[in-house]
Amino acid sequence: MDGLLTAFAFTLQPLPMLLMLIGVSAGVFVGAIPGLTGTMLLALCLPLTFFMTPQMAIVLLIAIYIGAISGGLITATLLKMPGTEAAIMTTLDGYPMARAGRPGRALGLGIGSSFVGGLISWVALVALTKPLSVWATQFTAFNYFALILMALVLIAVITEGSFMKGLAAAFLGALLAVPGIDPSSGTPRLTFGLLELNGGIDPIPMFIGLFALGTVFSDMLAHGAGGSGIEASRKGILMGWRDYRKHGMNLLRSSVIGTWIGLLPGVGAVIGSMVAYSAAKGLSRTPEKFGTGHESGIVASEAANNATIGGAMIPLIALGLPGSLNNVLLLAALLIHSVQPGPLLFVNNADLVYILMAAFFVSNVLMYLVMIASVRWVSKISEVPQYVLFPIIIVCCIVGGFAYGNSTADIWAILGFAAVGFLLDLGGFPKGPLAISFILSPMAEEKLRSGLQISGGSWSNLYTEPLNLIMLLIALVMLIFPLLGQVIAGRGASRRLGRHGFDQTEE
Repeated sequence: MDGLLTAFAFTLQPLPMLLMLIGVSAGVFVGAIPGLTGTMLLALCLPLTFFMTPQMAIVLLIAIYIGAISGGLITATLLKMPGTEAAIMTTLDGYPMARAGRPGRALGLGIGSSFVGGLISWVALVALTKPLSVWATQFTAFNYFALILMALVLIAVITEGSFMKGLAAAFLGALLAVPGIDPSSGTPRLTFGLLELNGGIDPIPMFIGLFALGTVFSDMLAHGAGGSGIEASRKGILMGWRDYRKHGMNLLRSSVIGTWIGLLPGVGAVIGSMVAYSAAKGLSRTPEKFGTGHESGIVASEAANNATIGGAMIPLIALGLPGSLNNVLLLAALLIHSVQPGPLLFVNNADLVYILMAAFFVSNVLMYLVMIASVRWVSKISEVPQYVLFPIIIVCCIVGGFAYGNSTADIWAILGFAAVGFLLDLGGFPKGPLAISFILSPMAEEKLRSGLQISGGSWSNLYTEPLNLIMLLIALVMLIFPLLGQVIAGRGASRRLGRHGFDQTEE
């Protein structure tokens, strides 16, 4: 508790407060612009953190993360165009309520629910992280390998879109992590004679190319039509005590669902908001009102998607496992400063953990105040044409990449991975499994090598220890069931086609 109080004293100083205010504001603005994402902004800001202390870097990035997830509800409500994927479910009830002449009420419910969801997940973050990290210190190297393997399979299986495409993206991420110096022999592997690859692929240019520049190229080809805009109003934007009492159970349930789903690697805020929305609709006495401008739908969606942030932070800190794309970028920022998340983080960098927790709380408060105060002006940002925004983003990507390493090789890396990101978007391959696999694969290799060294080269402990066996079986089941489902679905479709063809022949 003393460490947390000290961390609050640090975050409430002028410079950290200024960084959090800038981060939250930038995140809200970017989150409110359809086509731009918090992941893109985090990737662009990663080079800046190279010149900061770890404490200042984590304060800025946490604020951006929270602001971006929350900002998406503005255009989801007023334009029926979610600024971020996390706000997709908010459009179902937020936009009809705004069209019915209550935009302020719809925005107020979303902002207040986001605030409550963030605070409840913060309680879970403070309460669960240290006990989980203490338990994880008892993990053996093989335990860690089995855990990472299970997480990688889970990411590929649950990711949005095709299971096979998610698996292929995860495999590509693991392959990209191979180039560099082999840790056992000390010789280069898969460097193709390029000295620049001896240190491996740098994650910063890679992420800037994949998530910022590559997304810009993809959006240049996208033509989406949104709903007609509605002018923002401040009338009814503040939730009163009666509102919190009326929606209290929904807020609590949705926040717990969001926090729990955030714990699962690779699932993210979109699934959290969908599950919470479905739960609220299923338990409602008037489920037919959902999708027509119902207050409970907005509350469930926004409380859950913000709660996933705190939930995803728990495995990141305690186990070193990023639970989402944004967490991958937070992990990359920590690794830049030679800070390794995981069970020993509380031992080696306890002050940084408590600063992260304090920054999470303060950024939620700032998010609420910034959105309440600026919602009318932020809603205008979505009207900025893309031909103005995209050139600015492209310049920021190139300049930021060069400033990070002061090398033209980084610029070429950014352009190369921008092409990769564009092709992945074009083919419908998810980027999340690729990025998370790229970060986790070297950890898995390190733990596997350590386990084999400790056991004298024996693999038996990997499948005879109960905990290892359970995690490996879970991974195997998660891997097999989607494949079986696709096979069964394919056979069913072929049988229907065969019967249809037979019927036609008979006629």
